[in-house]
Amino acid sequence: MTFNIGLIINPLAGLGGSVALKGSDDVASEALALGAIPKANARCLQALAEVATLDVCVYAFGGDMGADCALSAGLKTEVVGKAKTQPSSAADTISAAQMLLTQGVDLLVFVGGDGTARDLLSAIGDQVPVVGIPAGVKIHSGVYGITPLAAGQVIAQLIRGELVSLRSQEVRDIDEQEFRAGRVKARYYGELQVPESHQYMQATKDSAKPGSKEVEALVLDDIAAHIEELMDPGVRYIMGSGSTIAAVMDYLGLANSLLGVDVVEDGQVIASDVTAQQLLTLTKHHASQLFITLIGGQGHILGRGNQQLSAPLIKQLGLINIHIVATKTKLKALQGRPLLVDSGDPQLDQEMAGLVPVICGFHDLVLYPLGNPKQASVAH
Repeated sequence: MTFNIGLIINPLAGLGGSVALKGSDDVASEALALGAIPKANARCLQALAEVATLDVCVYAFGGDMGADCALSAGLKTEVVGKAKTQPSSAADTISAAQMLLTQGVDLLVFVGGDGTARDLLSAIGDQVPVVGIPAGVKIHSGVYGITPLAAGQVIAQLIRGELVSLRSQEVRDIDEQEFRAGRVKARYYGELQVPESHQYMQATKDSAKPGSKEVEALVLDDIAAHIEELMDPGVRYIMGSGSTIAAVMDYLGLANSLLGVDVVEDGQVIASDVTAQQLLTLTKHHASQLFITLIGGQGHILGRGNQQLSAPLIKQLGLINIHIVATKTKLKALQGRPLLVDSGDPQLDQEMAGLVPVICGFHDLVLYPLGNPKQASVAH
């Protein structure tokens, strides 16, 4: 399965550093006049070298905003637009990010500093995971690899389908005018979703043997606590079948149809063991979300034992309202095989393919590959 990367380079990132301008905002011309040499593309190449032999397609704006670098790295590249100004501006960065989002990229990789991170935050929020390749003078935000090489290694882990956590990291930026005057005033602007390397099993508070039923029960409680925190008043939550969801329902103190599907609203079960048509009726004109888990050892999340969760329902809900839940033990047991969907609608199955966040604990998500059945069958 080809991994699709959106790439955005701020070619002027870090330009003022070598000439003691303490940043690049609004001083690019001055920095170039002083002899500064742009280095953002060179730093990007360092990172992309880590993925040069992997199955990747890069989507980018033309020229030094990304396409030139991706082609130099020997990667398949699709040009989706170009900067309106030369050199490119923050408006071009924002425009590129928004256009790349429409391409359905699995990951957005960007090269720059805190100002670039702020531009991405304003453009796309947390709609897609990002990895920052550090090139700016000031790097206060927590969305970057510690080096371009480190960023490349994280990207490579994602492409290879290794378990990588998805965490919210702060975007911070300082006032460069104040900084040049010797005063550091950093401001919090928001958070981006950032993948980072992560061990399969989380730590627990007792001394039970890792992998034991006691540890697994604690993990399920953590998952349930996270789901409880996500639940908003007035929203209808479809609780899919399976033991993991049953454990969540038990934590919430609600009756559960172990092999069926229930609907919860405002802390109460409003419908039990529902049919596909009932689900469509219950959610048609009402804010709704779905929690589902996978079949252990097999990996199916749709189409095996939960046909009530029909293709029309998935389309009605929208993919953003579907939450996959699993312990890391279950994911590890798949031995790298992707999660599977068999909704009965091949086009929908294909639309769902890619990296998806999986709730694995309290404020703990991992990115895991989801592949359609046809792709999975070829792989096996």
